[in-house]
Amino acid sequence: MNHLFQIIYKQKPAGFLYSLLVMAVLSGCASSSARSDGAPPPAALPVFKAIALPATTYREFNASLEGKVNVEIRAQVDGYLDKIFVDEGAYVKAGQPLFRINDRPYREQLSNASASLAAAQANEEKAAVEVSRITPLVDNNVVSDVQLKTAVAALQAAKANVAQAQAGVSNARISLGYTLITAPVTGYIGRIPYKIGSLVGRSETQALTMLSDVHEVYAYFSMSEVDFLQFKDKVKGATIADKVKQLPPVELVMPDNSVYPEKGRIETMEGQFDKTMGAISFRAVFPNPNGLLRSGNTGKVKLSESFPAALVVPQEATFELQDKVFVFAVGDSNKVVSKPIRVSGKNNAYYFVEKGIAPGEGIVYTGLDRLRDGVVIQPQPMSLDSLLKVRPL
Repeated sequence: MNHLFQIIYKQKPAGFLYSLLVMAVLSGCASSSARSDGAPPPAALPVFKAIALPATTYREFNASLEGKVNVEIRAQVDGYLDKIFVDEGAYVKAGQPLFRINDRPYREQLSNASASLAAAQANEEKAAVEVSRITPLVDNNVVSDVQLKTAVAALQAAKANVAQAQAGVSNARISLGYTLITAPVTGYIGRIPYKIGSLVGRSETQALTMLSDVHEVYAYFSMSEVDFLQFKDKVKGATIADKVKQLPPVELVMPDNSVYPEKGRIETMEGQFDKTMGAISFRAVFPNPNGLLRSGNTGKVKLSESFPAALVVPQEATFELQDKVFVFAVGDSNKVVSKPIRVSGKNNAYYFVEKGIAPGEGIVYTGLDRLRDGVVIQPQPMSLDSLLKVRPL
């Protein structure tokens, strides 16, 4: 370089200035070329350390509600509807009258049956008198015992006729009783499709109404096969029945996302999976002291799950690929590597990781779309505690 400077120095002033200009341009080009060919600086991305915390998560399952007892009220005799004692939606008690069917034909049937019974009883008395008359004559050998046997047979036939007539009276009385329809249980009246004067009977496909006993309400919901297997693995108990008993109380989320004030309990489950749905049904029962719930309501059963120590990962620090959840962990030399994680539970903001990462391992929080395995980053440490203060578990 000194040799080159000496050569330039010996040149004329104009040539010297020209040479300096050329060197400056060449030097600038060389510097620009070095910047363009070199690797860009590592991206500065926030990184947090996975920590284990006690947490409670909730899982929601769509549910349909039914009263503990749902009874179809149907006419058991044919006739015209004379009276409707209740209105739709009314609360009734067991034994309270609901409907009355015109009973005149059935009163006449009862009268005819009673008359037939009276005639049968008279014939029985007549046959008994005949037996009493013939018996001493046979004993004194005045008449043949054949006559006595005939009289006894007639008496037995008369008694059978009396029994038959008594059954006829009982049937007529039962039919007459069916004309007044009362509530078999306490509950709420459903829709009444018939009006006074309608012809009703046993052959009608549509019931007079539906009566629901809703002092307790059943919520039916289904678990998929995957959910059911997790349920079997996580809940203590030697049998499925024991596991169901160990489940914590459940909540009911209403269609407007409000939570029903009374907690329920899961009582039982079906014995087999629905082949078409690939799911198995559970039944939870909720007390309904104020009658807020009715048959036909829908909602979501909210089942809680407690974790004594679960690794907490914000959901925005994950990505999904082929139905698996991944995170970018920071390894040696600040290189990132994607790792699949096994999620044991979640809430609105966090995943609770059962397997895939270790406590204290660095996880990239944001900027995942710019990463791939082996990319070097410049970690910017962040505290997960500060995020938990803004968005608690």
